[in-house]
Amino acid sequence: MKIRHYIACDLGAESGRIILGTFNGEILTVKEVHRFGNAGVKVGNTLRWDVEAIFEEILTGLEKVGQRGISPDSVSCDSWGVDYVLVDKQGTLLSQPFHYRDQRNGPAFQRALQIVPAEEIFEETGIQFMPINTLYQLVDDLEHRREILTSAHKFFTIADYFNYRLSGVAVIEESLASTTQIYNPHTRTWSSTLIGWFGLPPHIFPKIVPSGTNLAQLRSSIEDRVGFSGCRVIAGCSHDTAAAVAGIPARGKSWAYLSSGTWSLLGTETHAPVITALSREFNFTNEIGFGGTVRLLKNIPGMWIVQECKRRWKEEGREYSYDELTRLAEDTPSSGALIDPLDNRFVSPDDMPGEIRQFCMGTNQPVPESPGAIVRCILESLAHSYKEKLEQLEAVAGFSVDTLHVVGGGSRNALLNRLTTIASGRKVLAGPGESSAVGNMLAQAISLGHISTLDEGRAIVQASFSIEEYSGQGVVKEQRS
Repeated sequence: MKIRHYIACDLGAESGRIILGTFNGEILTVKEVHRFGNAGVKVGNTLRWDVEAIFEEILTGLEKVGQRGISPDSVSCDSWGVDYVLVDKQGTLLSQPFHYRDQRNGPAFQRALQIVPAEEIFEETGIQFMPINTLYQLVDDLEHRREILTSAHKFFTIADYFNYRLSGVAVIEESLASTTQIYNPHTRTWSSTLIGWFGLPPHIFPKIVPSGTNLAQLRSSIEDRVGFSGCRVIAGCSHDTAAAVAGIPARGKSWAYLSSGTWSLLGTETHAPVITALSREFNFTNEIGFGGTVRLLKNIPGMWIVQECKRRWKEEGREYSYDELTRLAEDTPSSGALIDPLDNRFVSPDDMPGEIRQFCMGTNQPVPESPGAIVRCILESLAHSYKEKLEQLEAVAGFSVDTLHVVGGGSRNALLNRLTTIASGRKVLAGPGESSAVGNMLAQAISLGHISTLDEGRAIVQASFSIEEYSGQGVVKEQRS
């Protein structure tokens, strides 16, 4: 088979990576060619995304691919969900998009539920309730930025905005559309019901397309800059978690996944939405995956809590790498103190270590003081939360889970993997770390006819990447099929 090359623009809430994939017909290899920091920027009293700077970094990454003398077959962007871009008829930004951690979201969430009852929103969308959801951000736009919203020509989710910038085709891929809480998983379209109930302008919402839609060739102006031509832009799995799930080397049916990064996304793959009283009670969500599958999952604040501690310590003059923090936690005996990662105080605090100490003090637990003790507390708390949510997932999905696939950057944290095995009593298989990029590339390969099915793609992942199996004592064995 001819050697194929794919580019995944994998955009996270802490960093972005441009990753080059090479497929020889049997083995897929990936190599990071460009990485850049990605964080919210302050605009007055608001927190926004500098999407123009992000796009410039994407182009820089594509240039680096061109400098290698490689002419890739395709490119696709994936990103976090819920945030969005509004543009005019010329495609020009109307304002820098809001960051999902901006303070406007909480009040807008409460006001929205006064307009439409939560039960009716959930029945229409099957999406878990979080103040950060797109729906509530748009409600705030209606109340405080109506002139921008009503003058908008198009609404784009983040990755689909960048695919639009690369291709000129204005669509939204369904995995990312499904995160907005304005999408109906039964009709597989925008919810005209919710759009009408809330008075949103219906004309701004682009056509929704399936995962793996071949959009167009890279714009000629971009080809001139990056140094290659004939590259197709694919709307693969635009949501990074959907891409990560597509890249899981799973077998059988009794498995769940944990996409571990800034957020921990814990769930399983089903063939139909599970919209029941129990799924609403446990606040599970039904998002779309590759091939129209459903990602029945729960959002849990993940390594964000460690990231914020790291940031705070740096401000205080104590700078640690993530590996150093994990080693300190490994060397610190457990105190038994646990926090609730879902507590609102951990959403966007100025002083994350201080909030953790206050939580433990207020719940009459040992108070962690050192960085090692605090990170140990965080990791043990996450593992305990994973156990709870796995049990809830089994009740909602109606089957038992014996294997947990941990993918994403957090899959490299051996201590957290071991603690998760101990807490959950389930086999943990960790890897690949770059699962979002890998799933992104599988969607591209399927779109272009280089492989036939997702099952075939997952078999390629099994053959291409090392997967570590954990017990309570550490790595049991490394798997490569």
